[in-house]
Amino acid sequence: MHPEISPYRTGMLDVGDGHAVYWEECGNPDGKPAVVVHGGPGSGCRPAHRRFFDPARYRVVLFDQRGCGRSTPHAGEPVADLSANTTAHLIADLEALRTTLGIDDWLLFGGSWGCVLSLLYAEHHPERVSELVLLSLATDRQAELDLLTRGLGKVFPAAFAKFRDGVPPAERDGDLARAYHRLLMDPDPEVHQAAAVRWCAWEDAMLSQESPSPTFADPAYRLAFARLVTHYFANGCFSDDGAILRDAHRLAGIPAVLVQGTLDLGNLTGTPWLLERALPGSELLLVGDSGHTTATGSLSDVLVEVLDRFAG
Repeated sequence: MHPEISPYRTGMLDVGDGHAVYWEECGNPDGKPAVVVHGGPGSGCRPAHRRFFDPARYRVVLFDQRGCGRSTPHAGEPVADLSANTTAHLIADLEALRTTLGIDDWLLFGGSWGCVLSLLYAEHHPERVSELVLLSLATDRQAELDLLTRGLGKVFPAAFAKFRDGVPPAERDGDLARAYHRLLMDPDPEVHQAAAVRWCAWEDAMLSQESPSPTFADPAYRLAFARLVTHYFANGCFSDDGAILRDAHRLAGIPAVLVQGTLDLGNLTGTPWLLERALPGSELLLVGDSGHTTATGSLSDVLVEVLDRFAG
């Protein structure tokens, strides 16, 4: 990866509804514009994200989506209102940030939920996207959400039993994301923190070939992350089931590289193959020693190579 760098400019963008979104710019102010669309929902942007880009050739924009990171209000507060936190809001925030920074078009770099949001933004604003570099591939299909909330229970039965038993018996055979979200939004700290611990333990179990996420040790981060993930999962990503694949033809002419670890359990729904087939002219790179994140394997190396190629 490229050397560590610090932002040369930061700010808070008022996006309405009482929300302000944190953003930063790094690298070369005259370089190729690129924006990092972080995952989660609710993971927030991180300093390590800057290191995928050559700082001499890229003008890198990072931002924290509504409710997480340094954006306000934070979903990890004891009481939170997520009514103005939907996919449509996030797409509008991303477009507002682009116009605020005076960028004509930019490369989108996103993984997991960031892949979903990048694709939806690109389908709404294809003229504003120069390239797509996507990893840990995901779309808005209900089948993918079902895999994460119930399907992988057959792969990790002990962890799933603890996860399922974290909701009342009457809800254990239903929509677990919705059941957890109800508990997570309870104003009682004992209720919402216990639910956040169980949800994040299940997240770690699904990535068991990698180290547990140290970020989940922070109660505010853990709560915000779990609230936002369940909010989006329970509402089908606020998108029609399969809309990304249905509308992928809108991205014709936009260079797209899809990078996927073969050990990523999200592959069980066939998403990498479906995306490559749906995106005209896209390139799928399979990385044999990597899972869902860049914590292990050579996924990071492949991403740097791809971004260096697009830098020109």
